[in-house]
Amino acid sequence: MNVRQPEPEQGRRSAPRSASAPRPDAPLSDVAVEAASSNGAAPRQRAVARGARPTERRPRDLLFFLIGLFVMALVLLVVSLTTDHADVTDPSELRALLPSWLLAVTAGVANLVVIVLAGVTSVERILRQEYRPVARGLTAAATGYALTGAINAAILAISGPGGPPEALAAPTAYSAFTNPLHAYLAAAIGYVAALPLGHLPRVRTAMWSGIAVTGASVLLAGLNTSLSLLLTAVVGATSAAAVSFAIGLARPTPATARLIRELRRFGHEPLGITPDGTDADGNQLFAVDAVDRRLDVVLIRADDLIGFWRHLFRIVLLRDPAAPPVLLGPRRRAEHTALMSFAAHSAGAATPRVLGIGELGGGTLAVVREHVRTRSLDDAATEELTDDVLDDIWAELTLLHRHRIVHGNINGATVGWRLGGRVVFTGMTGGSLAAVGLKASLDVAALLAVLALRVGEQRAVRSAVRVLGIDTVAAALPFLQPAGMPLRLRRRLAAQSDLLGRLRTQITGIAPEAPARPARLERMRPRTVVSVAAATIVGIVLAYQLADVDFSTIQGADLRWAAAAFVASTMCMLSAALVIMGFVPVKLRFWMTVLVQYAGAFIRIAAPAGLGTLALNTRYATQGGASTGLAISGIGLSQAVGVALHVAILLVAAYLTGTGHVADFSPSSTLIIVTAALSVLVAAILLVPALRRAVQERVRPYFRGVLPQLLDLLQSPRRMTMGVGGTLLLTAAYVLCLHFSVIAFGGAADLAAVAVVFLAGNAIGSAAPTPGGLGAVEAALLGGLTAVAGVPAAIGLPAVLLFRVLTFWFPVLPGWGAFHLLQRWKAI
Repeated sequence: MNVRQPEPEQGRRSAPRSASAPRPDAPLSDVAVEAASSNGAAPRQRAVARGARPTERRPRDLLFFLIGLFVMALVLLVVSLTTDHADVTDPSELRALLPSWLLAVTAGVANLVVIVLAGVTSVERILRQEYRPVARGLTAAATGYALTGAINAAILAISGPGGPPEALAAPTAYSAFTNPLHAYLAAAIGYVAALPLGHLPRVRTAMWSGIAVTGASVLLAGLNTSLSLLLTAVVGATSAAAVSFAIGLARPTPATARLIRELRRFGHEPLGITPDGTDADGNQLFAVDAVDRRLDVVLIRADDLIGFWRHLFRIVLLRDPAAPPVLLGPRRRAEHTALMSFAAHSAGAATPRVLGIGELGGGTLAVVREHVRTRSLDDAATEELTDDVLDDIWAELTLLHRHRIVHGNINGATVGWRLGGRVVFTGMTGGSLAAVGLKASLDVAALLAVLALRVGEQRAVRSAVRVLGIDTVAAALPFLQPAGMPLRLRRRLAAQSDLLGRLRTQITGIAPEAPARPARLERMRPRTVVSVAAATIVGIVLAYQLADVDFSTIQGADLRWAAAAFVASTMCMLSAALVIMGFVPVKLRFWMTVLVQYAGAFIRIAAPAGLGTLALNTRYATQGGASTGLAISGIGLSQAVGVALHVAILLVAAYLTGTGHVADFSPSSTLIIVTAALSVLVAAILLVPALRRAVQERVRPYFRGVLPQLLDLLQSPRRMTMGVGGTLLLTAAYVLCLHFSVIAFGGAADLAAVAVVFLAGNAIGSAAPTPGGLGAVEAALLGGLTAVAGVPAAIGLPAVLLFRVLTFWFPVLPGWGAFHLLQRWKAI
């Protein structure tokens, strides 16, 4: 059997992975099988299955690490023995080449590029489910940063009163992490060197260019010397080599012993193992070619966190009769799989038999079962689904139900036929034995929905009545609801939201006496769970923040700064009007548009964040002469530009927050935290299907038809200036209002830090399920002012309350009057 060795990870352009391919970090998804005959005379045969990437440590990484340690030790020895410092470079001459402000701006842009691209590359690797490279890069960055600080401290300690040599140290030292060696540059070098970016050459070039620009800036500014920058690069490269050797690379290596041992224990001699995708529960499947037969192997892992949380979520949300069995451990799941297979086979069903359960170590079990070639219902053509075929499907389900066996996960992929034409139900790992009648009705409801998707609701119901009888079909009527459907089937039904209603109508027409009221299957709705959890978290945060607050400080507000905050809050409404006038391609009156913004403030107290204002502005634009599509796209464009500008301002403000960046051109910790949080958020949205769909549904009204409007806007400089300028002015007005509120109570905070706090709090408020982000915004602003801006909680609390009164509650009263006035004028 010929084997093509896998390509190296470094510099390899990876091919797209299919949806059914196994996860690259999962155990035993890359297996090299060597089998010999019983007398050892047969030639070795090997089958390498691509997918998993076991750890491999390269000797050259260890060599580079040792060389780097030697260089760093040599530098420390030279520093300790040097008494007559040689003047190798003259920073004063370099500082005269370019102004410091230009170098600061250049380094700032370069730092933003490197850190943002670091977040982008981490998310890209996570989306490809390659977690080991991300761990290498982040660990190398942290190691480089910490090692630089340790080396700087050692150099300063052994240099004596005269200080380190001028070849290493700049005349002005700002912190232990910037002089003599620059910690940020070492961290950036370590990250890029440890994270393979061969498949993203432009991104890699941009990151190395950003690091080089920052290095040149600190050199020309006299903050570091050329020798110290060289040693900084050595520290970064050494950190990358050490971490790469410690964590290892994801390289395919043979992993034969455990799986082959278990297969031979059951009397099967494996000739080859190939990956076969995943099952409905996300478990990896493998096809094993043995000497006498073909086998299927299912790997059940203890580290399957996604499957664990999905199963636990259904147990928590569904009531006991409808909830799946409590199978949270891999051993329990493997035993239940075998038990379901034995019971179904004993009942006469055509399900594959389980031949054994193997222990692979590390919390991984292998369920070995006979290989049965099947064709699923999803793969069958519609013309093949005759009435006889439908009757056979219902007859097979009746056979299982007669023996109190329920499937629990019926969908188009788990219903099929064997080669002989016998109907077979697969994927029964979520089923139950000795099940109550309610669960059988859930199976009937699910199969009705599956068949209705293929042959229509009328044929699906009639075939069920022919086999099951009217009473059994009528008993399933209350369970024709999304909560009772398996996850995969529920996703398909989302595209045909009225299908279940049509099925209920068909059953009601056949059995008018059937119970029409849906059964209560859920303990609580997901929205209720989110709202309660959010309210609980907000309450805990507020209680923690308010524990030491002196409420007497609220009475001591400076009226002049409070008035300034009120003016800034008024500017918010004027700026919002400019945004609408700029992005909607019809002529709108300014003061009328301002009234609409006040009316929106009244609407938003009863509507989810942003949606009420969006609908009101769209209605106003249509009444002003724009078509519905044009109004929606114009308002959506304003939201899209607002999101883009908010993210850009958030990154810039985060970079300016702190003190170190002004002196040594290194980014602040706030910027790193903000970038990391944004990266984690983006990764979570893109990785979790439920979260991704929720975000898509939330933002789709905002961004529908945005591109044509954007192209039209670019051809109108006046509208673009008004829209973009109004968006910037709107953000500035909110930031100034919060800033003035802090000053009104005697606080002092950096304006950039206040901007970070507001933008982050505004994002949390937009995501919160409460109207206007009530509770979530207050907790986020108060926590941000204390943690980021350094404002005491005794001052931050009244400042946040004043800010929310001026920007959220005060506009409600004039907004109520504006809303009724605009209705009378038929402007909305």
